[in-house]
Amino acid sequence: MVAAPSGRDTGVIAFTAHSVVFTDEDPEWVHATLAALDCDALAATMHPRFLSAFLERTGRTTDTIDLLTVASSLPGEPGLELREITDPVHPRVVSARRRRDGVRMWEVDGGVLVLGRGVAGRWEVAVELDEDARHRGLGRALATAARHLVPPGEPLWSQQAAGNARSIRAFQAAGFRPVGSEALLLGRREGA
Repeated sequence: MVAAPSGRDTGVIAFTAHSVVFTDEDPEWVHATLAALDCDALAATMHPRFLSAFLERTGRTTDTIDLLTVASSLPGEPGLELREITDPVHPRVVSARRRRDGVRMWEVDGGVLVLGRGVAGRWEVAVELDEDARHRGLGRALATAARHLVPPGEPLWSQQAAGNARSIRAFQAAGFRPVGSEALLLGRREGA
């Protein structure tokens, strides 16, 4: 367990043979709750009962447990003609700001690319495609383009829902490699 890197960032990242719970909650509560589970210790932090208790205790929400992937930056300009979106109330920008700082967004015909600083200040990317633009390699092209947008030598992280095989394949084809899983606990939305 480690302290939350910011007031926004709370959750669990599970890697091979170890996990990191990042929170400002009482460490004794975290350890006691994990110890009370009747499961493999290596799987305890992602166990539904622990995550449910963690959500209840923190008053936060979550969308899903994601596959956590990473790729290195690439030199040069992206291979797509990206148009930056500066609309601060664009729905994808608003959603991304719940998870990231310094959010920037670009579009191409059929899709968008969102880049920002997520957990512990790491560079993170997300892409979204229009339904009629799928199955043409655009997701892979956007994920690859994002690798050109981060500073040289910086890793670029992304999360894909474990059941979203199409997205997983697109990011892996763009050079992203799976390194673990992540359950990000989000603060409650204003007005919710």
